[in-house]
Amino acid sequence: MTAQPPEPLPRDVPRGELRASHDDREAVVEQLRDAAAEGRIDLDELDTRLERALTARTYAELDVLTADLPRPRTAGDLPPLVLKGGLHGASRGPARWDVPGHVIAHGGLGGVKLDFSRAECRLPEVTVEAYGETAGVTVVIPEGWAADTGALDPGIGGLKDTTTPDRLPGTPLIRLTGTGGMAGVVIRHPNRWERRKLGNGRARG
Repeated sequence: MTAQPPEPLPRDVPRGELRASHDDREAVVEQLRDAAAEGRIDLDELDTRLERALTARTYAELDVLTADLPRPRTAGDLPPLVLKGGLHGASRGPARWDVPGHVIAHGGLGGVKLDFSRAECRLPEVTVEAYGETAGVTVVIPEGWAADTGALDPGIGGLKDTTTPDRLPGTPLIRLTGTGGMAGVVIRHPNRWERRKLGNGRARG
């Protein structure tokens, strides 16, 4: 019986030759529109590049359209957000805000409230480093988001976690660290009053 020659190993395909997805094309379209809004390219050039982006088949065809543009800033590039309660308290949300990968909250004497109800978060995981200190830290996350509180030291004030463990696909995990201090740390979903206020805000929008 004649031995068959070994089949050639598949070659590594360069990234540029890989097929682009709908999401890849949409990301480039968004970057081009932002560039036009910032005055980096004019409207005629925008139209030309958009047409090419929407019909691009490979990464190489997309890459050439944004090669002369700054890399878009992502949530992972954002510096840590630091909130200090001080004497009068501090908060972030519930209005829309961009979530960095690391948030540090010091309750101080006035307390801190960190509300993710309408936050823009494209990260799979966010670390919230909470220090309850004298007035405490409250963290509010939407239904469908999940929290991991195992790394937080409850301290004297303790930890109160009333979130549900059910996590929807595409939502971030909030990893809670730090210590409860004197006043403790609370993490929960929006209460009835907050849900009503959010609903009214969406209706007006």
